[in-house]
Amino acid sequence: MKQDINNTTDIKKVVDQFYAKVKSDETIRHFFNNMREEHWQKHLLVMYAFWENVLFHTGEYNGNPLETHRRIHQQNPVGFVHFHRWLSLFTATVDESFAGKNADKMKEHARGIAAVMQQKI
Repeated sequence: MKQDINNTTDIKKVVDQFYAKVKSDETIRHFFNNMREEHWQKHLLVMYAFWENVLFHTGEYNGNPLETHRRIHQQNPVGFVHFHRWLSLFTATVDESFAGKNADKMKEHARGIAAVMQQKI
């Protein structure tokens, strides 16, 4: 039986596994291809803080994901197919290792992010 997402280590596992998939995915990897290693590390730290705040209300995340994605969209248009693939990879990554209230919350929040981003960018 799979455990729920209970701590920072679990969040890091999801985020790290997800981005490993993203880097090799034909549909969305091009959004990340030009990131230097130091930018990857910074991005991962932001993602850990973001998801910790979503699940555990840490208050550690400072950011504006909508504005960030608008800038990305201006440089390289992001469409339905990209959001759909992002969400599919993310959901599959969570489901591979975790099950429970927090895992469900993480997936539901990701669905909401994809929906809002598609409407607002």
